[in-house]
Amino acid sequence: MGGRQSSIDRLPPDILEQLQELLRDPRVTQLDATMRINEILEVEGHPERVSKSAVNRYDMEMRKVGEKLRQSREVAEMWIGKLGATPQGKLGNLINETLRTLAFDITLKLQDIELTGESLPDVVDQLKGLALATQRLEASATLNVKREAEIRRQTLEEAASAIGETAAQAGVSPETIQKIRRDVLRMAA
Repeated sequence: MGGRQSSIDRLPPDILEQLQELLRDPRVTQLDATMRINEILEVEGHPERVSKSAVNRYDMEMRKVGEKLRQSREVAEMWIGKLGATPQGKLGNLINETLRTLAFDITLKLQDIELTGESLPDVVDQLKGLALATQRLEASATLNVKREAEIRRQTLEEAASAIGETAAQAGVSPETIQKIRRDVLRMAA
């Protein structure tokens, strides 16, 4: 939070991109990447240099993020496979639950931060952001529930109409058709 920025974070974007490329290349060691980036910095006249430990921390963090993304993709693919062709509502609910869990985890981590005059504004900003995200998440969940109910109602109305037409063609009395329609539509309530 109000700590010193890493030498990696202070790299110009084009050099950071080169570092990322080097770290993705399995033939390049972290030591080689560190030396190459420092050479580029020197040639371009930047006073900044990166240490092997900073490159190592950055590489580990990027690998951790990459692993989480890979796992998220696998979980999403698994659930989409299980939910079938129209997974929007169920997938939306899954995403909402995942986001709720993350928000709770962040809240727990914020409790561990030592509040000082310097860190307090950052913590307050994070809490505001978390509260806003949670509010939007809950609004989204409510909207999903309403949308699912509307889709279900429309589907049942279409089914009741189709049943009514088929029943009328089969000679079923109008009173019986109305009762069937009412019973079908009651399922939407």
